[in-house]
Amino acid sequence: MNELILVVDDEPKIVKLARDYLEKAGFQVLTAGDGQTALAMARTEKPDLIVLDLMLPGMDGLDVCRAIRRESDVPIVMLTARVEETDQVTGLELGADDYITKPFSPRALVARVRAVLRRVRGGVHQPGMVRAGDLEIDLKGHCVQRAGEDLHLTRLEFNILAALAQHPGQAFTRAQLLDRLHGVAYDGYDRSIDAHVKNLRRKLEADPAEPRYVLTVYGIGYKFNDEVQA
Repeated sequence: MNELILVVDDEPKIVKLARDYLEKAGFQVLTAGDGQTALAMARTEKPDLIVLDLMLPGMDGLDVCRAIRRESDVPIVMLTARVEETDQVTGLELGADDYITKPFSPRALVARVRAVLRRVRGGVHQPGMVRAGDLEIDLKGHCVQRAGEDLHLTRLEFNILAALAQHPGQAFTRAQLLDRLHGVAYDGYDRSIDAHVKNLRRKLEADPAEPRYVLTVYGIGYKFNDEVQA
């Protein structure tokens, strides 16, 4: 069964362009022109992925993303004309999986949608368990516990943690992490990784301001602490 994509945008030309290319790529496509309709369709139609414009009449894309994330982990690709870093990072912090800016290549949109769905279907499936301090990361089961309590991470948060934890002590640049997560040539804002790491630390660390597990390597990126003590 082909994946179902919900495209949300108030510009009919963009909706038609996205729909035509996604359908040509083999996806089923539903469309919505405003936030309230999009939210209702997300609840009733259960799409496999949502392409969500940030600037919508009435309920904007950020509010839609926030509402969806309270109910569902469906992948969301933000579609926006806003180029300010704060808008992009805000969307990611609310739980968007990716973003693409207007004007965009429809082929790039299809590639981005495929990459996000590939992450959802595949993710990190390498056997093994990583233990550090009071943290346990089940790489095969996609489970993380701290002091015996389950931590509820998004797919991206888990994949970032897994990528770092499988190579403790090794510093990864933001571009390297993006490459591992997206699996395609990625022309986005590499500091978007910072938004995901911020959310990850909020869930992972006892004190996010003084992290024990995911450490910043200044001038480079991030690494998993290979000397953490219980």
